[in-house]
Amino acid sequence: MDLKSIWNNYEKLINEEVKVNGWVRNHRPQKEFGFIDFSDGTTFKHLQIVYNKDLKDFDKITSLKNGSALNVVGTLKKSEGKNQEIELVAKEITLLGDCPMDYPLQPKRHTKEFLRSIAYLRPRANLYQAIFRIRSVASMAIHEYFQNNGYVYFHAPIITASDCEGAGEMFQVTTLPLDKVKKIDYKNDFFGKKAGLTVSGQLQAETFAMAFSKVYTFGPTFRAENSNTKVHASEFWMIEPEIVFCDLDELMNIEEEFLKYIVKDVLEKCHDELEFLEKFQEPGLIKKLEDLINSKFTRITHEEVITLLKNANEKWEFEPNYGEDIAKEHEKYLTNYFNGPVFITNWPKDIKAFYMKQNDDGKTVAAVDLIVPSAGELMGGSQREEDYQKLKSRMDELKMDEEAMYWYLNLRRYGTCVHSGFGMGFERLLIYLTGVDNIRDVIAYPRTPNNCEF
Repeated sequence: MDLKSIWNNYEKLINEEVKVNGWVRNHRPQKEFGFIDFSDGTTFKHLQIVYNKDLKDFDKITSLKNGSALNVVGTLKKSEGKNQEIELVAKEITLLGDCPMDYPLQPKRHTKEFLRSIAYLRPRANLYQAIFRIRSVASMAIHEYFQNNGYVYFHAPIITASDCEGAGEMFQVTTLPLDKVKKIDYKNDFFGKKAGLTVSGQLQAETFAMAFSKVYTFGPTFRAENSNTKVHASEFWMIEPEIVFCDLDELMNIEEEFLKYIVKDVLEKCHDELEFLEKFQEPGLIKKLEDLINSKFTRITHEEVITLLKNANEKWEFEPNYGEDIAKEHEKYLTNYFNGPVFITNWPKDIKAFYMKQNDDGKTVAAVDLIVPSAGELMGGSQREEDYQKLKSRMDELKMDEEAMYWYLNLRRYGTCVHSGFGMGFERLLIYLTGVDNIRDVIAYPRTPNNCEF
C-alpha cells in the first residue's frame, strides 16, 4: 500500500497490517529499538516506522543507512508522539536496495546551491518534493482551466524558422559540420534554411485560433540570452492562449480568472507543501495566495502609471519616464499602492512587439502586463493587430523579412477578426506559488549559460 492511501484512510486502518515500499529519509537506531523516517514519494507526508529488538535481524536493521530502499510489513498504530498521528510498528523489514555512507543527502539543511550540483538526487529532498508536487498540480490545473472552457490544446513546433519576438535570441538548429565549415550555406543544411528552437509558439497558435476560436500552447521554449539573473533560464515552459473575437478588456478578464483558478487549485491540493514552504521559504505565503484569489485586479494605463510614479514621494534608483519600461522597484510600489495585482495597459509602441494592435494615438499599442505582489510581472499579452496594412507597415518599419512571414500576414487577408492572447512563463508562476526566488530551483534540470548538466 502506498503512503498516500494510508494517510487518506488511516482511521480505518488502525490496528490493521499493511505492507509498504519506500526509502529511509532518516534513521535513529537505539540500543533496544529504533525509528525510521520513511517516504515513498506518493505524498508529502512521511510515515514513522518503529521497530524493537524482538524483530528478526535486529542488528542488521539498526545499521540501515539513509537513502536505502525498504519493504516493511507492520501494524498501523496511533502514535504516542506529539507531532505525528500514526506510526507503523514493524513486524518485518527487508532491505531492497542498500545505500553507502557517502550518500550526499543526509538529514540536515543543505544549501540550494549544493542541491543544484546533485540535481539528479534533489527531488528526494523535502524542499523539492514540495516544489515539484506543486509544479505537477499547477500543470494539471492549467490544462483543466482551458479544457473546461472550450480551448483546444495546440502543440506548437519546437523547431521553427520564425523568431516571434524579433530579438534574435534563438538557438540555431543545424546538421552542418560547424568545425569544418568556413562559410555557412543554409541551402545545404537539413531544412534548407536557417532554423532554430522556438522562443514562442504564439504566431503558430494564432493560425489555429482562426480555425478553433480558442487554443492554448503549454510547452518548452528557448532563449539564447546570456543572462544570469534569478528569473532567466535558457529553457523554460510557456503557457500561451490565443482567443478570437476577444479584445483587450476581455483578455484581462480571462487572465484574472485563469490565474485565480490555478492558485485556488494549488491551495486546495497542496496544503502540506505550502505549509512547509511558508515555514522555510516565505513567511505569509498562504495568505499572499489567498489574498490574490479574493482581490480585484486594478487596471491602469502605462501613461497613468508613469504619472503616478513621478508624483510619488519616492527616491527612485531608476527614474520613471513616459515611453519607457518600468523597473522592479516601480512594480513593487504599484502593487503596494493598489494593494493587489495590477494590469498595466496601452504601452508605448516602440518597446513592444510588432504584432500588437496599434492604438489610434499612433504612439501606443493595446498591450497589457500583469504585475503581482512580491513577484512583479507575471503575464504579458495584447490584442493582436488584425489590420493587414497596419501590420505590414509596422513590419516594414522594423525591416522584417515579409517574405518569410507571408503566412502570418495572410491571416489578415483570409477572414481576419479581432483576436488577443497572452503568455505566462510557467517557472515565473512557480516562483510566485512556492516563494522560492530562483528559477533554477523550480525546474528539474535548469539550462542556463555555462550549465547543461544531467
